[in-house]
Amino acid sequence: MPHISSKTVTALATTTLLMFATQTLAHDTKSHDASPEHAHSHEVDQDIYKGYFEDAQIKDRPLSDWAGAWQSVYPYLQDGTLAPVMQHKAEQGDKTADAYHSYYDTGYKTDVNHIDIDGNTVRFVRDGTPLSAQYESDGYEILTYAKGNRGVRYIFEKTDGDDAAPAYIQFSDHRISPESADHYHLYWGNDRAALLKDVTNWPTYYPASMDGDAIVHDMLAH
Repeated sequence: MPHISSKTVTALATTTLLMFATQTLAHDTKSHDASPEHAHSHEVDQDIYKGYFEDAQIKDRPLSDWAGAWQSVYPYLQDGTLAPVMQHKAEQGDKTADAYHSYYDTGYKTDVNHIDIDGNTVRFVRDGTPLSAQYESDGYEILTYAKGNRGVRYIFEKTDGDDAAPAYIQFSDHRISPESADHYHLYWGNDRAALLKDVTNWPTYYPASMDGDAIVHDMLAH
């Protein structure tokens, strides 16, 4: 068996480490090269979410973007489930938790606790009583808010259904191109123009399959 000196062993080990380091550096460099694009995409999405975008980025959206069964978050605000969200906002913002609770009590307030959207049919459940109607796209409107950011309202007009169902529904979900919503704010009524002026009451809906803890987790993530 040939004798291998300690110097040879050290050299071999050093060479192996250098090769491993070179491969690791190459891998990390590739990952780093890919990350700016991902970060830029995330940054653009966050800008849109916060209401900063160009008109050319806005696209029409179908009603199917909001398909599914939805629940109002207002009961969770009332029963205290959303208290951690209000506390988090107080820690990050300029109001107390109680002040944020009052603000969102006005914003979330609604008697329509459930909404189901299937095809072009929207079913509203108001205090246990269902109303349903069919809707088709009536375009969108761009709103500019007091602090300079903007929002897009996607508007649908009733074409048939229960007389008591609203003539117009307007979705706002921080998105401006076709994509399935994970939650949304909904405005409804019979006066299209008047609805666009309402920026104080924005009933908010999350998937009916989510419990209160999951909704709190999602809100804290935003």
